[in-house]
Amino acid sequence: MPRSCLLLLSFLLIQLCVFSQVNIADSSKMLEEVIVSAFNETRSRTKNSISVKVISSELTDQNNKLSLVHAFNSIAGVRMEERSPGSYRINIRGGSIRSPFGVRNVKVYWNHIPITDPGGNTYFNQFAANNFSSMDIVNGPASSMYGAGTGGLVIMRSFDEKWKPAVNLEIMLGSFGLKNFFTSINFGEKNNRNNISYAHNQTDGYRDHTNMRRDNFSWTSDMKFSDKHQLTTVVLFTDLFYQTPGALTIAQFNANPKASRPAAAGLPGAVAAKAAIYQKNFLAGITDQYQINADWNFRTTLYGAYANIRNPSIRNYERRTEPHFGGRSSLSWDKKNEISAWKWIIGSEMQWGYFNTQVFKNKNGNPDTLQTNDDILYNLKSFFTQLDYSFRNTWFIHAGISSNFTSVEITRLNKYPILSQKRNYKNELAPRLSVSHKLNDFFEMQSTLSKGFSPPTLAELLPSTGIISTNLEAETGTNYEFGAKASLLKRKLNFFLNAFHFNLKNALVQRRDLSGADFFINAGNTLQQGLELNMDYVYTAYNKSSFIHSISVTGSYAYSHFTYGDLKKDTVNFSGKKIPGVPVNASSFLMNIQFLKNVYLNFSYYYNSKQFLNDANNLEADPYHLLGFRLGWNKNLKQSIKLNGYFGIDNLLNEMYSLGNDINDPRGRAFNAAPTRNYYIGIVVKHSGHKKK
Repeated sequence: MPRSCLLLLSFLLIQLCVFSQVNIADSSKMLEEVIVSAFNETRSRTKNSISVKVISSELTDQNNKLSLVHAFNSIAGVRMEERSPGSYRINIRGGSIRSPFGVRNVKVYWNHIPITDPGGNTYFNQFAANNFSSMDIVNGPASSMYGAGTGGLVIMRSFDEKWKPAVNLEIMLGSFGLKNFFTSINFGEKNNRNNISYAHNQTDGYRDHTNMRRDNFSWTSDMKFSDKHQLTTVVLFTDLFYQTPGALTIAQFNANPKASRPAAAGLPGAVAAKAAIYQKNFLAGITDQYQINADWNFRTTLYGAYANIRNPSIRNYERRTEPHFGGRSSLSWDKKNEISAWKWIIGSEMQWGYFNTQVFKNKNGNPDTLQTNDDILYNLKSFFTQLDYSFRNTWFIHAGISSNFTSVEITRLNKYPILSQKRNYKNELAPRLSVSHKLNDFFEMQSTLSKGFSPPTLAELLPSTGIISTNLEAETGTNYEFGAKASLLKRKLNFFLNAFHFNLKNALVQRRDLSGADFFINAGNTLQQGLELNMDYVYTAYNKSSFIHSISVTGSYAYSHFTYGDLKKDTVNFSGKKIPGVPVNASSFLMNIQFLKNVYLNFSYYYNSKQFLNDANNLEADPYHLLGFRLGWNKNLKQSIKLNGYFGIDNLLNEMYSLGNDINDPRGRAFNAAPTRNYYIGIVVKHSGHKKK
């Protein structure tokens, strides 16, 4: 790790240790307590723990809610990109070298259901802002309990402890044809909670050929039959359409950033090709939890999902049907006494996918001559066990390990003789060991050693070149991490610091040919080192007549020193080069102020340093600063009716920047312009019933 990084880490730790020794009374209001569910964490923790960060639905309310970009980018080490409305990428402690589009190498769960399909892809764009109440984010490998993946973990939940019967309606209008409509109904009671939600999102987009429309429906039911038996049922359906404008060269970006990709090298432009995504997703699942006795608990989740994708692109026309199903079961033993607590978990997760992908020549946005027709069988099996031990609520030891098996079979049906290519990735052990020590009520330290395992995803085994690549090896990596948490000023101010060193072997990286088709190679090893700092502060006025009632502040900073260890392409040596798509420095700042007479003001700031866009490090994206604000007024019209009206501006500084760059394009087509200064206005009406017991 660079000397400057070590000096900064040492300085921060010294300051945290000094401040934590100050004798501060506990009489003030504590930060809100939450339960995080990652790694079956059952301890109540203040807002964020050292290793798990929480995004609440309140955070998503501070922007135009077309996507969750602002919410994700408020967490250090987490980066969500938007190439165009509806086209998202999520990277946790990493760049875009494995994700030219979509979400890969990040495991995602929603109400215990694995959203990441057996092929390793996650259609995160099927979710709307009202599909969850909170989500946990884990930076770094989580394979010890959640199977394949070196990039991180996202766990979303629909219900929280604040649930009560209510009806919510929100309408939002904004620049570039933005139209958002959200409605949800909570009904039932504590032992039979239900939520039905609907969302419609629509925009014309900032660039040419960036129209987007999404309709989303969900139903979640949580039924408690007795103190021992609980059943959760979920249904999710999304109908999504968005146009794909394609990336521009730096000259095209500077000349007209709003333009879509023009025709070049014998290929049509995005408009002529009618490049777009037509996507339908359906998911249904059920989770049964049974408390066998005071010590033993059994949970089983079963689900089925279906994705139907049509994608006319500049190069071809693709159709994908992706039915898959699976389940996850765990048996846990929990024992506590006045001094110590034990928890042991053993379980498994299995998924089966039966996919078909057909690629045609694209003729004016319609399928023409068949080029390839592939049936894909993709199976995942993961077996895990974990032991947690705490002593006097000051020492916490977490140890887990998983064994993972992956098999894939691709059968090309449009050529005779019909042949199948198979590949098995077997017995990849992924351990995790974490030790935390709570020095006092205001300071805690944690050390973690973990190993990640990530076989190639289906999109990497069958890239857009059409060449089957079962010769690719799985990524494996070892992560060393040290974290500290300090609470100051009567626990109103909290710091969360992580330093990590991640060595990844057989790293999968993206390449593009001259036509723009992507393919992947194993690139030796990469070295990923960095610091992540998150903080939050809450101030509440003791005098109810004060002009300012409350102030809450959250901030984050990430330093990422990611380099190739040993990478050669033909005769060119890229060893030691910076990994493209990763900003060295990124920071965010959010401030919420509640004034007298129900007026509130939100400020947001985000900084992203320059980042290289190819392995040679001779093409880069400029740094940018984003500033936004939102002014609102909320009023209780009656005891049960609440009105909230607001007006906001995003990109107040009118920055011209690219959010979601294409990596390693040989012609330099890398830039996807993000919206300039834009405005939105909205109103929320909420009718709440009293929370029933």
